[in-house]
Amino acid sequence: MRVDVRALGACNRLAERGAEQAAGALADLTGTDLAVEVTGASVASGEDLAEAFAGRESIGVSVGLDGGLDGEAVLAFDAANVGALLSLLPGGASVERSAVTEVGNIALGGFLDGWANYLGKAIDMTPPRYFEADGAAVLPDGALAGDGVFLFESRLDATTTDLDFSIYMLPDSGPFRDLVVGKTAPAATAGAEAGAEAAADGAAGGGGDAGGSTAVPYESLSTFASLAKRGSANAADNIAMMTGLDATVDVSRLRFVPLADVPAEVGVEPHAGTVFELQGEPSGYLAILFEEESAAAIAASMLPSEPDEPLGGMAENALCELGNVMTSGFIDGWANVLGTSISHSPPEFVHDIGSATISPLVAKLSRRQDYGFVIDAAIQTEGVQARCDVYALPDERELARALDRLSET
Repeated sequence: MRVDVRALGACNRLAERGAEQAAGALADLTGTDLAVEVTGASVASGEDLAEAFAGRESIGVSVGLDGGLDGEAVLAFDAANVGALLSLLPGGASVERSAVTEVGNIALGGFLDGWANYLGKAIDMTPPRYFEADGAAVLPDGALAGDGVFLFESRLDATTTDLDFSIYMLPDSGPFRDLVVGKTAPAATAGAEAGAEAAADGAAGGGGDAGGSTAVPYESLSTFASLAKRGSANAADNIAMMTGLDATVDVSRLRFVPLADVPAEVGVEPHAGTVFELQGEPSGYLAILFEEESAAAIAASMLPSEPDEPLGGMAENALCELGNVMTSGFIDGWANVLGTSISHSPPEFVHDIGSATISPLVAKLSRRQDYGFVIDAAIQTEGVQARCDVYALPDERELARALDRLSET
């Protein structure tokens, strides 16, 4: 099976539109505005997902899907926020279970409407099932079973209250397989088909196939997701080597997202770290970012004496040195397995609000593509409370070529 990156971009856009419809339905029901923060497709193993969702307590609703799309969809929110939701609904806490079920049913119905319109086939939902779940048990059935699955995730944030929702959809093979390999649903309406074509063209940067194929062997994509995890572990080992602090990878995922959404994920809190341009195949960009306090703490642990300024010249040099070693460890594994040569530029120190640190990288890559595979990893240190986020943004066409060669070996 070969996954067409442009077709996956069209699917991602369908999911984003569905999330917007779900946000509208929830806004009508609760009286509070909700915005779609981000929509993306993760390629992850069951083990990765279990680690990513460890420690979460969720409440929500799941539905089975049949017809135009098979699989399962879930609406979930943090169990700690159930009071905020009930305060917005008629009946309050006395109708907790039924209220949550109704909210989930309405939101998921809105989410799936766009997919049904595109496919030209009805998507039947089973009766909603209320759940209370710990960790990755919130995810659709089957998400933890495979070596690599596509999991669509949308996050909806309330603008006036502490109430955030997540929608997860795990499609089965069949109709979805036809979508991601680039086939057009034959029953789709002309308007929907044109919209999907536009989405696909946008995902490819509007350049057709001039820059090469964007079809990726699915098995190689799963392999690359494993490589991303290994690179994150190498980066954590390098932190430990240079700081003397034990470091562990909290989460490492390969996601397919609109590049324009990446800066918002980093947030508006001040960050410091290093960014690099990657040369070779695949080329692209890599950012190693710490929240401001974490950056100062990590830098201090590397210096023989306390710096005059928490993030002054001495700290900047220390973070650049650390970034250099981490980046080499991160990309060496890619090059070895892909059979390519990848080098990186000297580190560029950045210290700004989070979104501003990565926006220039996204802007450069967006000249060639609207969507991309983003590797994000969270690395946690012990002894000094610090967290590091690694964002790798490879060129999609060059990545596709490298993965294609990998499938032939």
